[in-house]
Amino acid sequence: MKAAVVEQFKGQLQVKEVDKPSISFGEVLVRMKACGVCHTDLHAVHGDWPVKPKLPLIPGHEGVGVIEEVGPGVTHVKVGDRVGVPWLYSACGHCDYCLNGQETLCESQKNAGYSVDGGYAEYCRAAADYIVKIPDNLSFEEAAPIFCAGVTTYKALKVTEAKPGEWVAIYGVGGLGHVAVQYAKAMGLHVVAVDLGDEKLELAKELGADLVVNPQKEDAASFIKEKVGGVHGVVVTAVSKPAFESAYKAIRRGGACVLVGLPPEEMPVPIFDTVLNGTKIIGSIVGTRKDLQEALQFAAEGKVKTIVEVQPLEKINEVFDRMINGQINGRVVLTLEDK
Repeated sequence: MKAAVVEQFKGQLQVKEVDKPSISFGEVLVRMKACGVCHTDLHAVHGDWPVKPKLPLIPGHEGVGVIEEVGPGVTHVKVGDRVGVPWLYSACGHCDYCLNGQETLCESQKNAGYSVDGGYAEYCRAAADYIVKIPDNLSFEEAAPIFCAGVTTYKALKVTEAKPGEWVAIYGVGGLGHVAVQYAKAMGLHVVAVDLGDEKLELAKELGADLVVNPQKEDAASFIKEKVGGVHGVVVTAVSKPAFESAYKAIRRGGACVLVGLPPEEMPVPIFDTVLNGTKIIGSIVGTRKDLQEALQFAAEGKVKTIVEVQPLEKINEVFDRMINGQINGRVVLTLEDK
């Protein structure tokens, strides 16, 4: 089968023929139709994080397609079902985190396109219990980004505990942020979008943002405090220290700062202000299978629509270059030819 493979960190991906995976008990083989490109894929290819991915590696954790083969012991899905293989490739199912509905914190989890091969390929082996069905009225290209960008921001907004009619800020209107704005509006929230690019802020307004601000032109936290008295919650998708510092200052007392982006440097936290103001600083990583079902349903009802640019698998290195340079609006989705 054709796949994009990285064999050494920071190397170019090679699109080449590799062995088609075989499946065993509890697994399915998915014939991939499309796969979204996430910034995490770039981190995996570069080996940026303390826990390194396997090598060689087929990246991709927004892969979607059709089940072609079902292994022994699988009864809840069948050949022909439209499914996606998310970042949470599998979890143990019996630790405290899994039993408490916190499966994304499972210490024995496996992650697609990181600890196991992912969706930059014509076929992907998957744990049947952790794939999620795609609603019939969503195209593969529309559905792919929901499997990470969508569910990650939807879960982060839930974690803020902001209520309908309250204010949230989205820092960074890129692949994650552009869907975060839409989920927030669908959840009945008022939205301030913050980004360094005027083009992305225009997109945010088109998607329903009530207010927008460019930190290069004015202090975003001061703008937010002046306009709405501070937000009840903020979701930080941007990967920069200044974004976190501004987001923290934009929260009203008792509000929540939810961190999604993973910048390389450490972020200082003003402990005195955090205690005095009752500020909550929360890390949120993707979402559970249930979160993903809910996120897909919003999209299926037309309340959230991913903005995608479709590119062939062979263009992956060019896509990464554009991602590094901040030249992507919305999400790039790779298409995979049938074999």
